[in-house]
Amino acid sequence: MLEIKNLCVGFKNALDKHNPEKLVVRDVSFKLNKGETVALVGESGSGKSVTALSILGLLPYPTAFHPSGSIKLDGKELLNLPESELIPYRGHRIGMIFQEPMTALNPLHTIFQQISEPLILHLGMNKKTARPKVIDLLHLVGFEDAEERLDAYPHQLSGGQRQRVMIAMALACEPDILIADEPTTALDVTLQATILDLIKSLQERFQMGLLLITHDLGVVSKMADRMVVMKDGVVVEQGETKQIIQHPTHPYTKHLIESEPSGAPAAIPGDAQEVLAAHNLTVAFEKPVPMLERLFQLKQKPDFIAVDNVSLSLCQGETIGIVGESGSGKSTLAYALLRLVNSHGEITLEGNRIDGSMMKDLRPLRSSFQIIFQDPFSSLNPRFSIDQLIAEGLVVHQPNLTEQERDQRVSDILIEVGLNPDMRHRYPHEFSGGQRQRIAIARALILKPRILVLDEPTSALDRSIQAEVIELLRGLQAKHKLSYLFISHDLKVVRAMSHRILVMRHGQIVEEGAVNELFDLPKEPYTKELLKAAFSLRS
Repeated sequence: MLEIKNLCVGFKNALDKHNPEKLVVRDVSFKLNKGETVALVGESGSGKSVTALSILGLLPYPTAFHPSGSIKLDGKELLNLPESELIPYRGHRIGMIFQEPMTALNPLHTIFQQISEPLILHLGMNKKTARPKVIDLLHLVGFEDAEERLDAYPHQLSGGQRQRVMIAMALACEPDILIADEPTTALDVTLQATILDLIKSLQERFQMGLLLITHDLGVVSKMADRMVVMKDGVVVEQGETKQIIQHPTHPYTKHLIESEPSGAPAAIPGDAQEVLAAHNLTVAFEKPVPMLERLFQLKQKPDFIAVDNVSLSLCQGETIGIVGESGSGKSTLAYALLRLVNSHGEITLEGNRIDGSMMKDLRPLRSSFQIIFQDPFSSLNPRFSIDQLIAEGLVVHQPNLTEQERDQRVSDILIEVGLNPDMRHRYPHEFSGGQRQRIAIARALILKPRILVLDEPTSALDRSIQAEVIELLRGLQAKHKLSYLFISHDLKVVRAMSHRILVMRHGQIVEEGAVNELFDLPKEPYTKELLKAAFSLRS
């Protein structure tokens, strides 16, 4: 049993003489019993992850500190244990699925190396004996081509695939306690259901206690026996999940439950011009071949077709939603349209063919199309201030601006995305997830683009912040007549943002149509499967 009692967490700030220490978690108490699931729920910055990271001593000590409190596992005090004494607990007794797999996975190590590490460290396996176990774990979390993926690196996987690797690592040693920090954030709806069922079955099989951190109340309803609601570092309500969902007592809990994406984007003008088009677009990647086979040309592996003969057209002021399972080719299609990956086929930007253009010829056009990535924390340079990050595009594309003019443009765009310009001298780690996504939007908008690619821009945000970002994006689109390619696995968000939807599977468009028509009367079995998974998960 895990017991947290009166936990307090503070952070030291040597630069602030007036407030050198700040408490971010205060007097948090709850229990997690064997085989039970407890959900920590709250908005970004509420203290959920800080509480969870305290359990295994993963905060940046000594900057972080615990003035009081207790964390016990089966009666053993873990709080403030030396690093050497915590190692046997990390990954063995307590496993953890981190929220942002791209920053949690080592970019220099293969998938096999990373999943096998806890097996070798805690269970005494070697590389040979760990190999079949790693393959089994990859199969468990949904990799059909597990053996082929062993030598892949994190950057060669989609966001959803990286999340599955994180889950496999956390489950490798069959821990007593599993801490899952947004475990399905980057996953499509069908895989979400699969992964949640998998975690649930493994939990029942090994009688694991599951501490689930999530902003998705649909997942909480499906998974959790009890829930703990946090706001500003304090527990405001806790109890049985069913009771709280149906009869919340705290106003903040009611606010969370009622926060759902709704509404629709502004109508497209009747005379809207086409701004982007693709015809018979195909993207192929070479499959990795072992060194000896490549040297001696023992066999040639066929290319992997990521995008297969896709055609589309995007008008001014229109949003096309692109949906499909992880690995279906959604992001690759967007990157190909922006000429960030090599492709075959025609690409037209505002009437001009760009598919054959040299990279030096594309640079002046880059300001016309910008991208907002899924994970704002890893896409923002941690060494740059917000001012430097947002102004970087101006330095490249508008070098004649004075420093004063650039500073004014940065301040203006921060106000437009709902942030205080006084924050511009801070760094990315000083902001919440929702604020970082607003910074990413400001960085893209400052160049006044015509087209924005939004690659899962709300997936890491809690529901109430999602609603704010959706409203912001719709308002910016109406004001600036922006065109969006909106990539997401969250079909409720897609419905609230899109005019038309493309459904992708195995690199191909299997169905497309107006948003209401496709949601209300889907034709293809795969589309019906996606919709069923999305709404049954949240029913």
